[in-house]
Amino acid sequence: MKIDRLIGIITLLLRNDRVTAPELAERFEVSRRTIGRDIDAICQAGIPLITEQGYGGGIRIAEGYKLDSTVLTKDELRAVLDGLQGIDSVSRTSVTLRLMEKLSVHAEDTVLSEGAVLIDLASHYEESLKEKIELIKQAVSRQHTVTFCYYYSKGEEYREIEPYLLLFQWSSWYVYGYCRKRKDFRMFKLNRLWELKETRESYQVREPGETKRDFQEYFRQDAVRLKAVFEQEVKYRLVEEYGVDCFSQDDQGNLVFEWDFVSYDNMKQWVLSFGSRVTVMEPKSLVDDLVADLEKNLNKYKRT
Repeated sequence: MKIDRLIGIITLLLRNDRVTAPELAERFEVSRRTIGRDIDAICQAGIPLITEQGYGGGIRIAEGYKLDSTVLTKDELRAVLDGLQGIDSVSRTSVTLRLMEKLSVHAEDTVLSEGAVLIDLASHYEESLKEKIELIKQAVSRQHTVTFCYYYSKGEEYREIEPYLLLFQWSSWYVYGYCRKRKDFRMFKLNRLWELKETRESYQVREPGETKRDFQEYFRQDAVRLKAVFEQEVKYRLVEEYGVDCFSQDDQGNLVFEWDFVSYDNMKQWVLSFGSRVTVMEPKSLVDDLVADLEKNLNKYKRT
């Protein structure tokens, strides 16, 4: 985690007159290039750091600049730890414990690690998910491409991408990167991604442009609007998944629901999960698909 590393670097500089880039790279298990970018980020945040070359050189905070060692208030630290505990749920090592050690959180402050918020980002594929996240994080830091077999609606195929970012969105993990086959930036769902491998091939960072930075656009591009009528018995599910304002009520007390789904397949699977307690009005293509599936299943069971 970059925030963990930046706070760790600042803490080390507060405790020591100077540290070297190789020492920081070894301590945080990243490249010297990454440390260089971290130093630039700290300077941009308003903390003046000086880098001196040669024997006896290193990185230090500029003379005359004072920084209170209590960088974060208790509430701010609690918020940071809450977020990091979520990352811990999909990591093989505890980022939270390392940060508490680096910030010298004392025994009387252990309440900080037992807050009222618990974030768990894991899934049914907990072990494989942790492996994928760790491998992709390493590949991003080393600027190595990754290869994998990807399963999607049209089948499966092997891809090689230049990974840039891990993203948690809509209850799922994604990797964002430049696909060498499609020659464009793409988003790939980790649970559909298998046989993941880090290559030894390096890549130069590409500038995706403003339109490619809008991650929400990747979820909107295949959006399909659903209009359906649900029975009262499934009201709790609509409220749970889309809120109390996601439907209106007709004269018969049924729930009229309209919503844009990120993909046709997601919408179809969701509707099927309600069985006979939903009647689809739009789109017509979904109505036709559901009828065809029902007829196919009916014929299948008639033969048994």
